[in-house]
Amino acid sequence: MKFVTGIIVAVVVLLGFNSVFVVKEGENALLLQFGRIVRADYKPGLHFKVPVVQQVMRFDNRILGLDAEPERYFTLEKKSVNVDFYVKWRIADNAAYYRATSGDQVQAKQRLSPIVKDALRYEFNARPLEELIAGGRKDITERVRQQTDGIARKNLGISVVDVRIKRIDLPDEVSGSVYKRMRAERLQLANELRYTGQELAEKIRADADRQKLVLLADANREATKVKGDGDAQAAAIYAQAYSQDPEFFAFYRSLAAYRKAFADGKGTFVLKPDSEFLRYLNDGPGRQR
Repeated sequence: MKFVTGIIVAVVVLLGFNSVFVVKEGENALLLQFGRIVRADYKPGLHFKVPVVQQVMRFDNRILGLDAEPERYFTLEKKSVNVDFYVKWRIADNAAYYRATSGDQVQAKQRLSPIVKDALRYEFNARPLEELIAGGRKDITERVRQQTDGIARKNLGISVVDVRIKRIDLPDEVSGSVYKRMRAERLQLANELRYTGQELAEKIRADADRQKLVLLADANREATKVKGDGDAQAAAIYAQAYSQDPEFFAFYRSLAAYRKAFADGKGTFVLKPDSEFLRYLNDGPGRQR
């Protein structure tokens, strides 16, 4: 009797433990009964279920990653490119996710990958290679995320959080021609800029030369005016001095003439004794013969 009672107690304890389950942080869970979903909105904490009959399936509620193999796409001008990308996703609807993938992450990634690849293919087919190389990735990834998120939520119960393009590589047969064309375009642009710079430099140089001539002409005109004013003032001063004492002024000018004539100390003059030039040397100032 005690043995049977012990067995009954053990069974009750086991059933009691089996009727309680814990959902951890970063997890969510759904409750199954004979493969049918009973409840799918469990939050972290302690919960109860019918032992043996009901089973709990837990899912990772964190953001998960899909790092796909590089895929080849064709651009608008039918040039091929190799695209390496990754996807960030999380479970949005436990019931839909379970029905679509049986709760298997590997199966979920296998079904999500072609959805993203199809969206990327559509975007690359609609754009020229130059736009892709120049930096159209942000627009592409946002459009792909929006498109794939709607499809994945509906069919897989998955929310696509982010889509990123890691690298866009050109095949060897394409990269050579593309680089040559880009080099030719940049060389043409450089020549245009160089020609524009030379033309602008010529204009600046011509304008500087014109300003130089104007400034020199103005300066010469002003200098001539100042010199004329100075000569006029000097002539006025000389005339005023002459009028005050003509004899002294004549004597002073004769001295200046003597100084200039004998400045080098080697000059020889042959003059008549009564020459006007020797007037003040022969008779002294104020006297005439």
